Amino acid sequence: MPDNFHIAFPWALALLPVPLLVYWLLPSLHMRSAALLLPTYHKAVEYTGQKPKKSAFVKRRGFFSWLILMMSWCLLVAAMANPQLVGKPEMKIKTSRSFLIVADISFSMAKTDWRIDGKKARRWDAVKDVMSGFIEKRKGDRMGLIFFGTNAYIQAPFTPDLSTVKQMLDEADVGMAGQMTHIGKAINKGLEMFDNDTIKTKVMLLLTDGIDAGDDILPLDAAAAAKKDSVLIYSLGIGTPGQSGSDLDEKTLQQISDMTGGEYFLAKDEDRLKEIYVELDKLQPMEFEEAENKPITMLYPYPLGAALGILILSTLLSVLISVYKVLRDRKEAYA
Repeated sequence: MPDNFHIAFPWALALLPVPLLVYWLLPSLHMRSAALLLPTYHKAVEYTGQKPKKSAFVKRRGFFSWLILMMSWCLLVAAMANPQLVGKPEMKIKTSRSFLIVADISFSMAKTDWRIDGKKARRWDAVKDVMSGFIEKRKGDRMGLIFFGTNAYIQAPFTPDLSTVKQMLDEADVGMAGQMTHIGKAINKGLEMFDNDTIKTKVMLLLTDGIDAGDDILPLDAAAAAKKDSVLIYSLGIGTPGQSGSDLDEKTLQQISDMTGGEYFLAKDEDRLKEIYVELDKLQPMEFEEAENKPITMLYPYPLGAALGILILSTLLSVLISVYKVLRDRKEAYA
């Protein structure tokens, strides 16, 4: 018997001897039999001097009938005991945090200075390619998505449906939020999303390749508000600082992360971006519930089906035997 076999209701096995107890303790069923009185019946009684008695007989089952009934009863009791196969326990992933991705889709993300599988590609296409895999692995997190440029827009509210978040990411493209880079607005929009969220652990991933071009909400002021609301910000710079065409403000991104308790990463190419996502997985690992999930396979339908099958087959067989005997007797009567 396998180690994962389990009987849910073992007390049901105590019902196995019930038919034998009924057979031994209850009186036999007496049935009246039909009688044919002959005209000479009373004369025979007077002649013999015997007193007539009420006739009865005890109907007895054959060995085959008893075997069928006992097999069916044992199978029914086995079904009532509810046998099960219990799988190995699996820890459930706990929905423990809201993870918000705030991605820059300003015009600078359209530069083709990155490579995907050895071919030149836009920064944004490379970021989407790697970020899709990162989202798929964040099972257990409620993820949200904000895109920003001149303005910041909520693309996906917090949801555990990561396939929807991934789809919304795939549908976004450079320039949809304007051509400028307003980091302060983006962080502030993320804080608005967190204000309406009930989960305490709040993580923001800020991706940008530029410098803040706004003057209404400064990035460090927005970071100070994030710190007050206990929002952890990981900032990720895209590109190579000092290279022609790059205006990445590493200093501000570093200050944003330090202020909120996060970390700053620099991604110069797709390979480094993949490494950063691995590091993020380690910094924000999945959390599991204490409760265990044990997959259970119910086995009671098998003995129950077998019992019903035996009873149906035995009934059909009895009917066929009775029909055969009737036909045989008629044949002999006409012979």
